[in-house]
Amino acid sequence: MRQVKHLLETKGTKVYSIAPDVPVLEAVKQMAERGVGALVVLRGDRLAGIVSERDYARKVILRGRSSSDTAVSEIMTEPVLTVGAEASVDDCMRLCTDSHIRHLPVVDGDRVIGMISIGDLVKAVIDEQAEEIGQLHRYIAG
Repeated sequence: MRQVKHLLETKGTKVYSIAPDVPVLEAVKQMAERGVGALVVLRGDRLAGIVSERDYARKVILRGRSSSDTAVSEIMTEPVLTVGAEASVDDCMRLCTDSHIRHLPVVDGDRVIGMISIGDLVKAVIDEQAEEIGQLHRYIAG
């Protein structure tokens, strides 16, 4: 069974972050420039929250707030659901599905060491299923 550490070996451990006192507009710009849907919010080197495009849409746009006058800390999600590198892909899929979230910071103690998304998890499940199907075809073919 694949674990989060295997996903990070493939996708890398780059984590994009932002400080809680930064305007939401800057967070949205960073997400767009980096092609990601969420940023971890760090207070120093400690995880304070997570801010996503969904947070922006629901807590700024729909409420008529100003992106440049609203701090990330006002819309970030906290506490943050996290996983360790040893967590299984299946457990992460279940956590994302049950909690209705799309991004999971990966932590080692209190340090963020990576970020996985629901897309990463779906890809891992598809790859694993394709490998199993290939093995079954080879077994049947002899």
